[in-house]
Amino acid sequence: MKTAIVILNWNGKKLLEQFLPSVVTFSSEEAEVYVADNASTDDSIAFVKQHFPAVKVVQNSENGGYAKGYNDALQHIDADVYCLVNSDIEVTDNWLTPIIDTFKKEPNTAIIQPKILDFKDKSKFEYAGAGGGFIDAFGYPYCRGRLFSDLETDNGQFNDTSEIFWASGACFFIRSEVFHQLNGFDEDFFAHQEEIDLCWRAKNSGHTIKYIGASTVYHVGGATLDTLNPRKTFLNFRNSLLNLVKNLPSAKLFPIIFSRLVLDGLASVKFLLEGKPNHLFAILKAHFSFYIHLPKFIKKRKESPKKSNYYEHKSVVWQYYAKGRKKFTELR
Repeated sequence: MKTAIVILNWNGKKLLEQFLPSVVTFSSEEAEVYVADNASTDDSIAFVKQHFPAVKVVQNSENGGYAKGYNDALQHIDADVYCLVNSDIEVTDNWLTPIIDTFKKEPNTAIIQPKILDFKDKSKFEYAGAGGGFIDAFGYPYCRGRLFSDLETDNGQFNDTSEIFWASGACFFIRSEVFHQLNGFDEDFFAHQEEIDLCWRAKNSGHTIKYIGASTVYHVGGATLDTLNPRKTFLNFRNSLLNLVKNLPSAKLFPIIFSRLVLDGLASVKFLLEGKPNHLFAILKAHFSFYIHLPKFIKKRKESPKKSNYYEHKSVVWQYYAKGRKKFTELR
């Protein structure tokens, strides 16, 4: 099984200096390593060519963000499996073997995520993916090992192999055939939650998505856009709404979108009370952008099949804030 590890880069020389060595050291015998460059203006690609001549470079003509960046680059890479890795990921010895073995044994498994721990505190799960992703009844993403900003300590509770709803774009394995059949990532997302949309479409098409706890990577998180950046708030709030419009079953579309708009309003008040007016304005901007994109996404929802049962738990927001349930295993 031919595997390509593809690291998307944009002006990330420092990250490549720090994290590319682990990828090359622990992956080169089982996979080809690529750096897909989003029209960087620093000397990161010169660094790769000088210090890692075995790493192949794919040069994109523009910075199209995560979605377009990978869509453009993967057109030029021949492999059975793509492994999309953030530039701030440290991998570990033998991380590829259990994942490739699963692809070989399970032809219906199309997407896989490893265990993602926090590079800054390796005893804890990391925000972007943790032990595999789900969305609740209102479309809020959450993970085994991470509910909102609460991160669990890794005590081996998610060392299993388990079916999940979405895999993190921080370290995302997908069969190339499935990626191209689904037309890759939706470029209107630019960045954030495009992997949830792709996974949702894969689920709707009958594919299985899995988490493999026997494989571990460490993620810095926020290295390219940290959680304090209003731009990240804008993308997350807007893209979550667009995701729901595109993929919700018809019977749930209006009530869930209406509920989310109300809940977003409450989130705006929360940001205001916390002294974060820039994030309040980011939510308002997200809603304006959502309405602008709405006609296009109503058209897109007609192009893909629908899935009736898309969630494992009811409102995680209610359980987390009202019931004080801070761990995945406490959810009902």
